[in-house]
Amino acid sequence: MITTPDTSLTQNDTVHDSVDDEQAISQDHALRKRIISKSVLGLISLFMLVPILIVLLSWTQPVADIWAHMADYVLPQVLKNTAILLLMVTIISGTIGTALAWVTSMYRFPGQRFFSWALMLPLAIPAYVLAFVTIGIVDFSGPLQTGLRDFGISTAIPSVRNVWGAGLVLSLAFYPYVYLLARQAFLSQGRRAIEAGQMLGLSRSRVFFRLALPQALPWIIGGLLLASMETLADFGAVSVFNVDTFTTAIYKAWFGFFSLTTAAQLAALLIGVIFIVVLFEQYWQAKRGSSLTQGSNQRFDASKPAKIGMTLLCTVIFLVAFLVPVLQLVYWTALNFRQDFDARYIDFVTNSLMIASMTTLFIAFLAIIIAWIKRQYSDKSTKLMTTLANLGYVVPGTVLAVGIFIPIAWLDNQMIAFGITSQQVLSGSVIVMLLALSTRFMTVSFQPVDRQLQRLTVNQEAAAKLLSDSAYQRWRHVMLPVLSPGVLTALLMGFVEVMKEMPITLMTRRQGWDTLAVRVFEMTSEGMWGRAALPSLLIVLVGLLPVWILLRQSDKHS
Repeated sequence: MITTPDTSLTQNDTVHDSVDDEQAISQDHALRKRIISKSVLGLISLFMLVPILIVLLSWTQPVADIWAHMADYVLPQVLKNTAILLLMVTIISGTIGTALAWVTSMYRFPGQRFFSWALMLPLAIPAYVLAFVTIGIVDFSGPLQTGLRDFGISTAIPSVRNVWGAGLVLSLAFYPYVYLLARQAFLSQGRRAIEAGQMLGLSRSRVFFRLALPQALPWIIGGLLLASMETLADFGAVSVFNVDTFTTAIYKAWFGFFSLTTAAQLAALLIGVIFIVVLFEQYWQAKRGSSLTQGSNQRFDASKPAKIGMTLLCTVIFLVAFLVPVLQLVYWTALNFRQDFDARYIDFVTNSLMIASMTTLFIAFLAIIIAWIKRQYSDKSTKLMTTLANLGYVVPGTVLAVGIFIPIAWLDNQMIAFGITSQQVLSGSVIVMLLALSTRFMTVSFQPVDRQLQRLTVNQEAAAKLLSDSAYQRWRHVMLPVLSPGVLTALLMGFVEVMKEMPITLMTRRQGWDTLAVRVFEMTSEGMWGRAALPSLLIVLVGLLPVWILLRQSDKHS
C-alpha cells in the first residue's frame, strides 16, 4: 500500500511558524521602540537635571574666606528677610485671595461678574514692575505725596523701601494664585453645601469657617505654596526694594565677589529651601485630588451694606494691584517716550522676541516628545523621568543661570586648552540663555500639551492605526488636530514667561545684549522709574496673553 505525506500538517506548521515570526518581529520592534523612547526621555531628564546637580556638587570646593564674610554679614540678613517675606506673602495673599474668591463665587453684588475675572489681571504684571511702580507712586517726590502736599496735608507716608514694602508688593503680585484655586474650590462646593449648613442652624460666617474653608483648605494651601515658590524665586522686586534675599546674594556673589563657586553654594542652599516647599506642595496636591465636582452656580443675596463692602473690597484690590500701576506706566511712557525711544529699542525688542521664540519652539518640541512617551508607557520609571524633566520650574532663575554657566565655562576652557579655539565662544552666548530658559520653563509647555493629549482616547488612537499604516499620516490627520490647541497654549505661555524672565537673561547674556527685562533692571537700578515704564508696559501687554488663557480655563468652573 502506497501512502502520501500529510501536507496539511506541513502547511499548518508553516503558518504557525510565520505567525510566530511576525509576533517575534513585532515584539522586537516594540522592545526597540521602548528602549529608544526611554533613552530619549532619560537624556531630556538628565539635561534638565545637570544645572541642579552642578549646583549641589559645588560644595566639594570650599571657599572659606568668602564664606566667613557671608556668614558674618550676608546670611543672617538673607535668612531674616526670606522668613519675613514668606510669612507676609502667606498671610496677606492667603487672606486677600481667599476673601475675594469667597465673595465672587458665592454672592451677588454690583460688579461681581466683572471682578470674577478682573481680579486675575495682576498676574500680567511682573512683580518687579509692580515694585518700582509702587515706589515711584508713594515716594516723597511721587504723585501720592505730592498731591497730598498740594492739598496742604504734610503727613509723611512711611518709606516702603524695606522688607515690609517688598512683602506687601509680592503679596499683591501673587495673591491671584490663591484666588484662582480657592475660587475653583468654592465653586465646586456649590450653594447646596452652604444651604445644608444653614439648615443646621449655622450663620453664613460660621458656615464659611466650619464648612467651606476646611473643604477648600487643600486648594488654598496649594495656591499659597505656589506663591511661596514665586517669592523665593523673585529677584527683580527685591532688587528694586534693595532687600537682600538668596537670589540677590547669588547675584552679588557672582558679579560682586566674582566667585561662581560661592554663588553655586548659595544656590544649593536655596534649592534645599525650595525642595521643602515642593514636598509640602506635593502633599497637599495629593490631598486635594485631581478634579473638582461642579456645584450649583447660584449665588446668595446679601444686605445692602454687605454688597457695598464686597464691591469696595474688590475695587480697592483691583485698583492697587492692577489698574493704578498700569495707568502710571502709561503716564510715564507718554511723558518719556520721545526721550526714551530710540534705535536701541529695536535691539531690545528684537533680542526679546528672538530668545523667546527660540526657547518656546524648543521646549514645545520637547514637550510633545515627553507627553507622547508618557502616554505610551505608564510605568514608574517613565513617571519619574517625566517629573525630573519638569523640575526646573520650581528652581529660581538665578540658580539655573549659575548651574548652566559653570559647565559651559568649563567646556570653553577645555576647548582653549586643546587649542580648538583661542577664546571663550560659548560663555555669554545665546546658547547659555537658551539652555537655562528651557530648563526653567519646560513644564509651562508640557502641562497644556499633556492635558490636551489626554483627550485623545484609546479608541481614537486605535481607529487611526486601522485607517493608515503610516505614522506620518496618523500624526498629520489625527494626532496634530487633537494636540494643536495644547501646543498653541504652550507656545503662548512659554513665549510670555521668557519675555518676563529677568535674572537668567541678566546673568547669562553677553555685555550689550539686552532685552526688555534687562532694560527695566538697568533703569530701576538707577532709580529712573519713568524710563523703565516703556519696556515694562510692553511686557505687561504681552503678559495679558497667559492671563486670558487662564480666564478661559477658569470659565469652565464658573
